[in-house]
Amino acid sequence: MTSLEENLKIIWNKFFKQIPDSNCVQKKGIILGTMVVAIVLGVTLGTLLGSSPNEDLGRTHGTVSTAMGSPIQGDPSAPITIIEFGDYQCHACYNWFHTYKPAIYKNYIETGKANLVFVDLAFLGRDSTVASQASYCAEDQGMYWEYHNLLYNSQESEIDNGWANSERLKAFAFSLDLDSESFDNCLDSGKYSKRVQSNIAEAKKHGAKATPTFIIVGPNNQQQQFQGGQPYSTFKQIMDSMV
Repeated sequence: MTSLEENLKIIWNKFFKQIPDSNCVQKKGIILGTMVVAIVLGVTLGTLLGSSPNEDLGRTHGTVSTAMGSPIQGDPSAPITIIEFGDYQCHACYNWFHTYKPAIYKNYIETGKANLVFVDLAFLGRDSTVASQASYCAEDQGMYWEYHNLLYNSQESEIDNGWANSERLKAFAFSLDLDSESFDNCLDSGKYSKRVQSNIAEAKKHGAKATPTFIIVGPNNQQQQFQGGQPYSTFKQIMDSMV
């Protein structure tokens, strides 16, 4: 159940059931008014986020709202969450992805000890925000992490040299056998532009000024933040101390 549904249920139990059935007209009016508010709220959030199937509008990890970030990689109930603020054109992100993430994935994510959420801090170049939008267009077809990985496997040394322009992003989708028409329409329409901007704002709200920046959130919502593509040993030390 989402936080919106939970809140509506609380309102129902607290207020609506206290209205006598004899006052039917008033009760129906209140119910109708609440339905209208819920629909407007849903439309507003839907407009901001698009209609990705993996959204949890109330999702937070520690002090960070991750609702507009990636799907959770790994077990959602894992006791530790790694939040990565990154840019697909970031060379340090590329190095961390290839050098240190594999061991973290094998020893912590695959084993259920931790999960990971990627939150866009797309600011290095004009193609950075478009690449982030493209990842959510892939998420519409259930292929977020496959597309995410392909972007980091395809990164080139020069920012904005065309490797992540709109045409290349569409070609990446084609190579993953995504529905090209749906993906292209999603990307061309800027469907997820506001979602990416919201992620950037969330990253900056938490003081992320460079990529990658990480926040590790423990089982008691304790959290530790650091900057840079730190080695496996850094992540191991922090995560092991949290459990």
